[in-house]
Amino acid sequence: MIRPCTEADTAAILEIVNDGARAYKGIIPVDRWHDPYMSLDYLLNEIASGVAFSGYEQDGQLVGVMGIQPVQDVLLIRHAYVRTTAQKTGIGARLLEHLKQQALPPVLVGTWADALWAIRFYEKHGFRITHPTEKNELLRRYWNVPERQIETSVVLKLAL
Repeated sequence: MIRPCTEADTAAILEIVNDGARAYKGIIPVDRWHDPYMSLDYLLNEIASGVAFSGYEQDGQLVGVMGIQPVQDVLLIRHAYVRTTAQKTGIGARLLEHLKQQALPPVLVGTWADALWAIRFYEKHGFRITHPTEKNELLRRYWNVPERQIETSVVLKLAL
């Protein structure tokens, strides 16, 4: 079941993000890796800045989360993670399709350039990688990330 996450889900969201983010360790630049990947303060700041999480619940427990954030004239897909024990079961795809049905284009998602599995996942679901020049402009306009992250990321746009 997919449902909106509430304040009561904060600890579970944090746990899912940090569990799922283990896949990035050793893949993303060492200077961008944190352990834990996401702190509670960072998560609370993301929620306060408008990231609304949806969660996939299985047997009464959240096993996947994905956020959306309206920013200016676009919708950003943010923080898409599934517990490692539940990955490769279609949960991420169901969450993404659920959020896409609610969205008006343009819809953007950013991920690490070396996270090829993540890029393939989004491409499989109708997203296309933007040109590097456009990527840089989009990251500077719609995200609040350091230049180092801009250098090592890609942006994908939902194709119409």
